Amino acid sequence: MKRKLRWYQSIQFKIAFVFAMMLIITLEIVGAVFVQQMESQNLRTFKNQISLQRYVSTNLTNELSRTSTTSANKQIRILLSDANIPSTANTEIRVIDNKGTIRGTNEANNQTIVGQKTTDNAVKKVIYNNSGGSESTTYDAETNQYYYTKITPLIKQSSGSSTPVGVVYIRASLKSVYNSISQVTTIYLLAAIIAVGLGLILSLVISRAITVPITEMKEQTLRIARGDYSGQVKIYGNDELGQLAIAVNNLSVRVEEAQESTESERRRLNSVMAHMTDGVIATDRRGNVTIINETAVEFLDVDSDQAIGQSILDILNIRKQYTLRDLLEDPDEIMLDFSTDDHDLILQAYFSLIQRESGFISGLACVLHDVTEQQKIDQDRKQFVSNVSHELRTPLTSVRSYIEALSDGAWKDPEIAPKFLKVTQEETDRMIRMINDLLTLSRMDSGTQKLNLELVNLNELFNYVLNRFDMIIDSNEQNERSDKHYTIKREFTKRDLWVEIDTDRFTQVLDNIMNNAIKYSPDGGVVTCRLIETHNNVIMSIADQGLGIPRADIPHVFDRFYRVDKARSRAQGGTGLGLAISKEVVQSLGGKIWVESREGHGSTFYISLPYEPYDEGDDLWDEV
Repeated sequence: MKRKLRWYQSIQFKIAFVFAMMLIITLEIVGAVFVQQMESQNLRTFKNQISLQRYVSTNLTNELSRTSTTSANKQIRILLSDANIPSTANTEIRVIDNKGTIRGTNEANNQTIVGQKTTDNAVKKVIYNNSGGSESTTYDAETNQYYYTKITPLIKQSSGSSTPVGVVYIRASLKSVYNSISQVTTIYLLAAIIAVGLGLILSLVISRAITVPITEMKEQTLRIARGDYSGQVKIYGNDELGQLAIAVNNLSVRVEEAQESTESERRRLNSVMAHMTDGVIATDRRGNVTIINETAVEFLDVDSDQAIGQSILDILNIRKQYTLRDLLEDPDEIMLDFSTDDHDLILQAYFSLIQRESGFISGLACVLHDVTEQQKIDQDRKQFVSNVSHELRTPLTSVRSYIEALSDGAWKDPEIAPKFLKVTQEETDRMIRMINDLLTLSRMDSGTQKLNLELVNLNELFNYVLNRFDMIIDSNEQNERSDKHYTIKREFTKRDLWVEIDTDRFTQVLDNIMNNAIKYSPDGGVVTCRLIETHNNVIMSIADQGLGIPRADIPHVFDRFYRVDKARSRAQGGTGLGLAISKEVVQSLGGKIWVESREGHGSTFYISLPYEPYDEGDDLWDEV
C-alpha cells in the first residue's frame, strides 16, 4: 500500500531546511565574531580617547608635589579643563592626592567636592596599597548605562626613587560605543534575514530539480515491484541522477530477465522434486513450509495445500522435542518414527540451513529418507548380539575357571601344558571381554544401563588414568620385556574442572582410547594428552603418532565391529567394540566424541563434555 508523504517528510523540505539552517548557523557565527571584534576595537579606541596626555599627567604630578595647596588646586583645575577629552563620553576626571583628598575635578558644577576625602574604595585601594592602578566596566541601573572607570597612579621620580603623590580617577560613559555597535548589529540582522530568504528560494529551486527525477524513479520501481517492466525513466542530464535513471532502466530489463529465468528454474526444480525418492521440505526463516514434494506428502500423509504455511515442527510432529532455534543452531539428523499397526515407517530427517552468500539464514531444508528396513536389520543385529552374549558368557566363564585351575600345576606335562593353557586362557579372556562389551552395548541400546553420576575433578581422574599407563611404562622398562617404548605428555589447564560423570564408565572410555593410542604408536612415540576449558564445555584430547586413519574410514571408526586394518587389529587383540562403547558412554553423559586424523600423521581423539564453572563458594551437595 502506497503511503502518502507529509510535507515535512519530503526530500525537498529537508534540503531547504538543512540549507537554511546551515546559512543561519554560518551567519550567526560570523556575526558573533564580527560584533565581538568590533566591540573590542571600539573599546580600545574609546579608552585611548579618554586617556590623559603625558604632559598633563606630568604637570598633575608636579602640582601635587607643591606645598601650596591653593595655587596647586587652581593649576590642577586649569589642566583638567584643557584636557583633550571628547564631550560625547560624558567623562568625569578627579585628581586625588596620596592622603585621599580630592584636589581637583573637570566638572564645573561639582567643584564643591574639592578638598573632601574620597569615598571610592577602588581609589583608596590604589592609594594606600600602592598598587599599579586599575580599570573596570560597571553598569548603572539608575541611568541604564555602562561606565568605564580607570584609576592611574601619579608617581614622582626624584634621585632614582619613585614616590606616589596621588591618582587620577577617570569615569566615562560607554553609551556612544554601544549605540554604534547596536546600529551595526541591526544592519547585520536585516542583511542576514534577506540572505536566508534568498537562500530558501534558491534551495527550493535546487531541491525541486533533484526531487522530480527521484519521484519518477520511485514510480518506475513501484511498477517493477508490481511486475510491470515496460516503463522507462526520463533522463534529464548526464549527472549522477541521470546515471541513476539509466541504472533504473537497466535494472528493469535485468529484473524481467531474472524473473523469467527464476520461473524456468522453479519449473525445473518442481519437476526434479516430483520424481525424487526422498521427501524434501523447505521453509522460510520462521520455519513455515514453503515447498513440499509428493514423496514427503506420502510419507507424512498430509495434504500438500494444507501443509504450505504450517510450521515444520507441526508437520514432522516434533514440537515437543525441538524448537525452531534448536534446528537453526544445531541442524543435525533426527530419527522420526511414523509406524502404525498396519505398517512400519521410520524416517531419517536431515536438516541443513538455507543461507545467502552474506551468511543470512533464509530458511531450512529437510530431506526425509526412509530407513525402515535399515532400522529393522540393525535392530535384528543388536538382538542377535544380546542373545549370543547371554548364551556364551556362562560356559566361557566356566572354561576359564577350569583352565586356570589346570594352569596352576594340575596338568601333567610341566613344559608344554602351561604354554598351551596360557594361550587358551588369553583367548578365553578375549572372548569374555567381547561378550562383556556386547552386553554393555546391548544395555545401552535398550536404555537399561544405569549411570552412577557423581561430581568428579576431571584433572585428577585424567591424571589417575595416565599414571596407571606410566606405571606400565616403568614396569616394562624394569623388566626389559617390552619391544615398544613410548612417553606420555600432559598439557592440562591449571584450573580444576568439576564435571558430573559416571567415573567407572568414563575411565573405561579413557582406557579404550589410551590403549588404542599405545597399540598404534610407533616405538619411541609420544602420546599427547590435553585438557582444556571452553565457554560451556570441557574438552579432552589424546593424540598419537601412529599410522593414522584413512579419510574414507574416519566416519566409521565408532561403528560396532568396524576395523580399519582387520588383520592388524586382531593381532593387537582388539574386539572392535571399544570405540563404539566409548561413543555410547560419552553421548549418555551429554557429550560428544570425534576423531581427526591424516594417514601417516597419527590420530587425535576428542571428548567434549558439558561443563558449568564451579566456584569455591558453591555447594557441591545435592539438596535433600
